Amino acid sequence: MKLTVVGCSGSFPSADSACSSYLVEADGYRLLLDMGNGALGELQRHCGLYDLDAIILSHLHADHCIDMCAYFVVRYFRFEGGRCAALPVYGPAGTEQRLTAAHADVPSEGAMREVFDFRTLTDGGELALGPLRVRSARVDHPVEAYGFRIEHGDAVLAYSGDTGETPALDELARDADLFLCEASFTHGKEDIPGLHLNGREAGETSRRAGASRLVLTHVPPWTDAQVNLRDAKTAFDGPVELARPGATYEV
Repeated sequence: MKLTVVGCSGSFPSADSACSSYLVEADGYRLLLDMGNGALGELQRHCGLYDLDAIILSHLHADHCIDMCAYFVVRYFRFEGGRCAALPVYGPAGTEQRLTAAHADVPSEGAMREVFDFRTLTDGGELALGPLRVRSARVDHPVEAYGFRIEHGDAVLAYSGDTGETPALDELARDADLFLCEASFTHGKEDIPGLHLNGREAGETSRRAGASRLVLTHVPPWTDAQVNLRDAKTAFDGPVELARPGATYEV
């Protein structure tokens, strides 16, 4: 299983990175986790526009889903080769309505459904996506949001999505080979329950879960990523690094 960081900036794009988006590949199958601001442009460095097999949206904040509006244009107005078949898109309840409203001028009321096959995520749900097995769990964020555990054979990749501290995250990351975990806040600076993790909390979660490797992501441009990296290392003695656009990991 191969993970490619398409974008890893939190809240809004940085000068160096698009917002959250991660490409997972196994046995020729391509799954995209999130498609935030700027992600569609970066995705084309790693994958053809029509080569995705499925998309999962962790939640419906713009920095995780807004480039789906641009991707709708790509798939709906494909003149050469004809209209694309509907691509499976998994997201919280109301994903179709959210994207339709964000686009604001779709050709018809059901136009999004013509190119996206919308399917609703559930807490504790399990998906069989090609060779991948994906478990979703509700995490702690102001809107309906999910984290994921992705398995391919014996390999395990966990992704936090956006969340505050929650026991659900410990279970998703249990014995994971790689834990891709958000670290938006700074320890000792922001303390807002039910919103985001800081670097120290990401490290503590990794330690409790017994994860093998921690990659910090979703660090906003106004947060000092090196401080979060340092804080994570104080709580977790395994390998820790910061996500960066274009980075790849074999899981």
